[in-house]
Amino acid sequence: MVYKGERLKMRGERLLIAGLLLFLMNSCSISFKFNGANINYQTTHSISIADFPNNAAMVNPSLSNNLSETIRDLYQRQTRLQILRKGGDLELEGEIVGYDITQGAISTTSYASESKLTIRVQVHFTNNINPEESFDKTYTAFQTFDASKLLTDVQDELCQIIVTEIAESIYNDTVAKW
Repeated sequence: MVYKGERLKMRGERLLIAGLLLFLMNSCSISFKFNGANINYQTTHSISIADFPNNAAMVNPSLSNNLSETIRDLYQRQTRLQILRKGGDLELEGEIVGYDITQGAISTTSYASESKLTIRVQVHFTNNINPEESFDKTYTAFQTFDASKLLTDVQDELCQIIVTEIAESIYNDTVAKW
């Protein structure tokens, strides 16, 4: 049997614990950013992203626009930077320099069992706020596919995967600093 005095004491302890928890939750905050951006928004407000022309020997007509828009979309979704065509605090420009199909693994019948689509993009990044972070770099990504399939049957899907991988690598090197 619980006496009235003990009930009041238990109620007081519960209120004290609840008050402490409320105080701790209001006075402490933990912030996580999953976009990985490492940007000082006090000094850096914009990024200009030029179109990436396709200067590869073999040309996929939609690749240039797809790459340019994927990169812009990534910065739009992951940062608070204003996206410009030119004149940003950060400047990103480049060109597609390679779009190649090579034969991969050889099967037991001495024919290629898989092919590989490789895309190379030359990027020039200028940081007008911290010039020492500027760079020129070539990004390469590839996807393999069954050699019995025509490139035209798998090209759109493979290009989207490769373009996304290259865009994420550019993002990581420019603002995420991973």
